[in-house]
Amino acid sequence: MQLTDLLLTLVEVLFILLLSPLLTGVIRKVKSWMQCRQGPSVLQPYRDLWKLLRKSTVASKEASWLFLVIPYVCLGAMVCLAVMVPVFTTGPSGGVGDMVAVIYVLGLFRFMMVLGGLEGGSSFGGMGSSREMMISAIVEPTLLLSIFSVAAISGTTDLSAISDHFAGLGLNGLSPTLFLASAAIFISLMAENSRVPFDNPATHLELTMVHEGMLLEYSGRELAMMEMASYVRLTMFMVILSNVFFPWGIALGTGAGELAVGVGSIALKLLALSVSVALVESVMAKMRLFRLPNLLTISFTLSLLAVMSYYIL
Repeated sequence: MQLTDLLLTLVEVLFILLLSPLLTGVIRKVKSWMQCRQGPSVLQPYRDLWKLLRKSTVASKEASWLFLVIPYVCLGAMVCLAVMVPVFTTGPSGGVGDMVAVIYVLGLFRFMMVLGGLEGGSSFGGMGSSREMMISAIVEPTLLLSIFSVAAISGTTDLSAISDHFAGLGLNGLSPTLFLASAAIFISLMAENSRVPFDNPATHLELTMVHEGMLLEYSGRELAMMEMASYVRLTMFMVILSNVFFPWGIALGTGAGELAVGVGSIALKLLALSVSVALVESVMAKMRLFRLPNLLTISFTLSLLAVMSYYIL
């Protein structure tokens, strides 16, 4: 990797880490407006993280040393994902952002989150972990099929090459396959990040929690790491949806003008997706746990139709 690519990769990772809490703040703010409330500032997630970082850690006596290591592994996995996925340029991540490797990194994050929920030794952590595994059993094949559909069109499984291919085609790259796969990815985004209707991230009602149930035993710096990792995961799903399926505006070179357009493009896309997530959460209610597979099956069917439409059309 050249020095220029290394610097661009570092800038992209810092961009994701700095922007992720802001996007969560935007989602909360838009939901507050939809409910006719003033709501917290969009900067509140930064304040929450700073407050948690200054607090000490309290660990369950039932937890092993893994309990304290897991938050750093989760955040490290998301940093690796930020390196692998093209953010505002296709150059630096080329050759390292393979589709299968990205799915495995997401799987590592999920496995460590589930393990952290079990390590605490609480019953609610076990409930959240089991629900997370139930959801992920259907979401992971959907992710693979959705990205495979665009990989089939571009002839490669490298995410940067896929972005480069569709960005080069322009509007001629639009097809039913692209829209079906992106719809499936959007549903997967809501499921993987425990958003409504799959889970309500604003509640602490133990009997309905999925994501929050796995974090109940964490506190202090470790809780800050887990929260930050969750913010980054949500952002990375938005980046994948933006730059793999609709990469128009992404920088294809390293010129200052192209990079400026790329940064502006991804910022606008992430803002639009954040507002979309907030709107979906505002107009839908949380579904019952045993009805969730029905919605996840719809997303899997959409991804399967995306693959079939490519070979038929």
